[in-house]
Amino acid sequence: MLAVVSSGSLLGIQALPIQVEVNTGEAGELRFILVGLPDAAVKESQDRVFSALMNCGFRIPATRTTINLAPGDIRKEGPLYDLPIALGILAATRQIPIDSLNDYVIAGELSLSGKTRDIKGALALALLAKKEGKAGVLLPKKSAEEAALVEGISVFPIDSLDQAVRFIAGQITIPPLPSNASPFAQHPRDHNLLDFSEIKGQKALRRAVEVAVAGGHNLLMIGPPGSGKSMIAKRIPSIMPPPTLEEFLEILSIQSAAGITLSNENRCFQRPFRSPHHTISDVGLLGGGSIPGPGEISLAHNGVLFMDELPEFKRSALEVLRQPLEDGNVTISRSAGKITLPSSFILVTAMNPCPCGYLGDKKRECRCTVPQIERYRNRLSGPLLDRIDIHIEAHSLPIDELQSQSLGESSQTISSRIASARKIQHNRINTCNARMSNKQIRTHCQTTAEQCQILQQAMEQLNLSARAYDRILKVSRTIADLEHSPDIQTAHLLEAIQYRTLDRNTFY
Repeated sequence: MLAVVSSGSLLGIQALPIQVEVNTGEAGELRFILVGLPDAAVKESQDRVFSALMNCGFRIPATRTTINLAPGDIRKEGPLYDLPIALGILAATRQIPIDSLNDYVIAGELSLSGKTRDIKGALALALLAKKEGKAGVLLPKKSAEEAALVEGISVFPIDSLDQAVRFIAGQITIPPLPSNASPFAQHPRDHNLLDFSEIKGQKALRRAVEVAVAGGHNLLMIGPPGSGKSMIAKRIPSIMPPPTLEEFLEILSIQSAAGITLSNENRCFQRPFRSPHHTISDVGLLGGGSIPGPGEISLAHNGVLFMDELPEFKRSALEVLRQPLEDGNVTISRSAGKITLPSSFILVTAMNPCPCGYLGDKKRECRCTVPQIERYRNRLSGPLLDRIDIHIEAHSLPIDELQSQSLGESSQTISSRIASARKIQHNRINTCNARMSNKQIRTHCQTTAEQCQILQQAMEQLNLSARAYDRILKVSRTIADLEHSPDIQTAHLLEAIQYRTLDRNTFY
């Protein structure tokens, strides 16, 4: 007898429809045949499924059984087919009704006892079920918590094979998981967040960070060790506006495809903050592998990618950032397939002014020679620096500021100004200023004759590129939005020009 169960296969962050076809009662030697380009984890499902069936009190097929994962030209990977294969076997052997299986997309790994284990890509499977017009999706409980955020589809948490069978047979009722019960729908608790009020001094740096976050601009902090660069970067999430539901579903779909949502970390409604070590490989940063998957730049989508000690990263790893910084997405082509992943993030970087770290410091003398400084700086290519909108110096703090008991502005105060500026931008172009197109720049970043003259002088004296020209206008527009100014003022333009520190070579 033939039974068909609907499931899905993860390709990047999207799920493709897969039909699990089970045919029993075939003539010939008693065998279990699995076809449809399965990987090793899928091939091993036979042992897990048969043990789960027997331990749950069901009988296994006594005849030759063929299982086809259709379509056959898509590679199937992972243990998510255990549950649909088990239910397909039960339907093919007439232990459960066949008709009710067609109403659901089903996925889940099985333990030998029949308990379900969580899988990657649950959110994509829920979106697939909604697209296919299914009544719902059956998933392990922890995976169902992320899938519940998808509106318009019922998500049923399944604890075991036995529970799934009784639900399919209509013997029990499982209430669909409400979206507000998902931990991913809960906002992070305030006491877990780092706060900007803990930052002492660094007024100029704090201002540059506020401008960067308000407009979604990339930021480079340059300063000696201990000046607070990393401390400030880690507090940037506390001043970012919360994501919209659409943005968070994009974030969650990437994290789900990478398996991050299976851990107990970051299970709340917030933007990502990724901080890879400088030893990361090109694949780890960009994404890829034998079966393409998301890297750090995609995991930082709609959030922050913080790269500390920027010149210590491999040159090849840094160069892969150039295209995603321009386009907001990355395309990965491998023999196993081609995927396009979103990668729209704020790049926050930090570096020392020289190899020893004390060039320009008033307290300690720099030990580096000019050729050493040049070699250190040349680790960063011009095209990469050109894509960083704001370069800002972080000076070492005097003792009296370190000992001061007064607190700076809180994250809540800064966040309210940023949220107001972001609202202006979204009403204007439906995105942040950093994502403005050339046409939108011409429309919304108009300058006076005097400002054009200032820009011309800056271009000539600093040898700026056309890309830097556009980015100065974008930053100027953000500064104007923070002050609720309908037009870009000369002071806004001058401040934006001042944020091109490395173009001025002030450290030599």
